[in-house]
Amino acid sequence: MKILLIGGTGTISSAITRQLAASGHDLWLLNRGNRKSEVPASVKQVIVDINDEQEVLRQVGSEMFDAVCEFIGFLPSQVERDIRLFKGRTRQYVYISSASAYNKPAANHVITEGTTLANPYWEYSRNKIACEELLMKEYRENGFPVTIVRPSHTYCERGVPVSVHGPKGSWQVLKRMMEGKPVIVNGDGSSLWTLTWNEDFARGFIGLLGNPKAIGEPFQIMSDEQLSWNQIYQCVANALGVTPQLYHVASDFLAAVAPKEYDFTGNLLGDKSVTVIFDCSKLKRAVPGFQCVTRFDEGVRRCVAYLLAHPELQEEDPEFDAWCDKVIAAQESAKQII
Repeated sequence: MKILLIGGTGTISSAITRQLAASGHDLWLLNRGNRKSEVPASVKQVIVDINDEQEVLRQVGSEMFDAVCEFIGFLPSQVERDIRLFKGRTRQYVYISSASAYNKPAANHVITEGTTLANPYWEYSRNKIACEELLMKEYRENGFPVTIVRPSHTYCERGVPVSVHGPKGSWQVLKRMMEGKPVIVNGDGSSLWTLTWNEDFARGFIGLLGNPKAIGEPFQIMSDEQLSWNQIYQCVANALGVTPQLYHVASDFLAAVAPKEYDFTGNLLGDKSVTVIFDCSKLKRAVPGFQCVTRFDEGVRRCVAYLLAHPELQEEDPEFDAWCDKVIAAQESAKQII
């Protein structure tokens, strides 16, 4: 197949790029070329700002694609741009939405593609919902061949998934663990979460490309493994070879006292603090044989090994570190009042 990825070098899309290239597809990447050295040699790279529509059309020419996949579309205006660019030029348009778009809190903790979309806590999720609605309207009224994919928390070797971290990522949380300092966990740590290794996600995603069962349909792609946040942090500590000191703080309190740039209202109240179990049977019917095979304890060992071997990824966050100490001290002080 001839496939165009808009993006193609991120956490999710990099695994898809590698697998498609290894399978011999005619693969094109359209992005700004910031990580072009990591792209397989067989991939054709279109280095351009996609918002420059005339330049995109000049470089792509009259090419017709079997699939165009949008990984960096966050606003309805960006989706409208894609429709202008690729309507009549692709047999399938795959839009990466988000499982955070599902209703918070959901009426049922078991989530299917039919679960209501509504997130009052997170503008990011509301924009994704608006993009989905626009695309489905275009499909219903004009036959635009859309497929919607809703990932949840997908990770790769470049970062360790944790629920409470600063804007510079999770390294400071790992550093606190290694130093024997307490690390903040949202709530009592018992809510369930789903983490998906990006190579597993890629296999399900690729199974939807060129798949007639996927046109006009949404699909969620994630692991069947659910872990509590306490278990997740314990797996991280095991990979580091340390004993964790987990310190539990209510999610709404964290959202109330965190700096605005932490966005815990969206990330926690609108997503990670809510127990959800995803039913991926629809995907498995469309892509027979699909199964995520990487347990989190295996995946996080790869993450930790990679981070420890790459000091350039160990970005410290002293402001977040000090904030954690302050929150913990405040809660401990409150305990002494009664």
